[in-house]
Amino acid sequence: MSFENQLVKWYKNNKRDLPWRKNNDPYSVWISEVILQQTRVVQGTKYYNEFLEKFPNIQSLASSKESEVLNVWKGLGYYNRAINLHKSSQYIASNLDGKFPKTYNEIIKLKGVGDYTASAISSICFNEFNPVVDGNVLRLLSRYYGLKTPIDSLKSQRKIKEIGQKLINKTNNPGDFNQAMMEFGALVCTPFPDCESCAFSSKCVAFNSNEVEKIPVKSKKKKSKERFFNYIIFIDNKNYTMVNKRSNKDIWYKLNEFPLIESKRDIKNITSFPEFKKFIKSKSIVINEEMYKKEKIKHILSHQILYITFHHFSISQDISQGIHLSKLNKYNFPVPITNFINKLLI
Repeated sequence: MSFENQLVKWYKNNKRDLPWRKNNDPYSVWISEVILQQTRVVQGTKYYNEFLEKFPNIQSLASSKESEVLNVWKGLGYYNRAINLHKSSQYIASNLDGKFPKTYNEIIKLKGVGDYTASAISSICFNEFNPVVDGNVLRLLSRYYGLKTPIDSLKSQRKIKEIGQKLINKTNNPGDFNQAMMEFGALVCTPFPDCESCAFSSKCVAFNSNEVEKIPVKSKKKKSKERFFNYIIFIDNKNYTMVNKRSNKDIWYKLNEFPLIESKRDIKNITSFPEFKKFIKSKSIVINEEMYKKEKIKHILSHQILYITFHHFSISQDISQGIHLSKLNKYNFPVPITNFINKLLI
């Protein structure tokens, strides 16, 4: 039996019972694929169920407020995914009569949709022969064919795409084939596989050349960027504080936060820092250093390390147009700030 047909047969006998596999509804598959881009299946399933409960179809997502979508997305990270889902749903509702596009060429025009997502949806839902290329597929095919070009290079991804195209063209069900590749990579051809029990080991180049641990090859990992965030939390006698919304297209875009001063290094004494002095002067705030506390945390993102300090001041002046502490849970904050707020309010 050929590799591609054996793989599909394995999938039909071993696939996990996942909610987005109940049918080939493109909306459900779209939501699942976007969530799983940066999230493991175990965690992603919970968010998928909650998202579909809140927004069961394109119309409900399109008619919602962006803040509602971000609130359901809270904790998943990479919030642009949620913003793009919302914008694309509105585009579908307004320009496509609420009907999800049916071809790869139309699907890939949706905001936030790339080759992988368009290939997955078009093959699973509309039977188009477009192979997917994700981390699991890169690992599986690199090992099986003994490819040593770094998988994070464009050359390698194009090569895997070409191989996938030849394989998928020989199948009767492109959707099952794509899911079989991803599933096999997730469950069997893992970063630390049990090759002895693998059905493809006899023809796997990496296994037969004793190079499974060396393939796939990755370029040298780039050093994570280090950033220093100083959040300024003023709380007045009536328990009001200041909250802003992030507007720069950076991490946590459009989420809420406390007033932020980003510095090039750790600030030992925030009260003598020029930007802090300028900030409190602009707000006509007088601080009492005896009513000052701070808490430091380290928050790791995929390519950034954030050293966050929460500078907590109790002040005597009333904060005009502030937010009461009891209302903070109605706002969409990044996870580290949410954790701080939960500690602050307990």
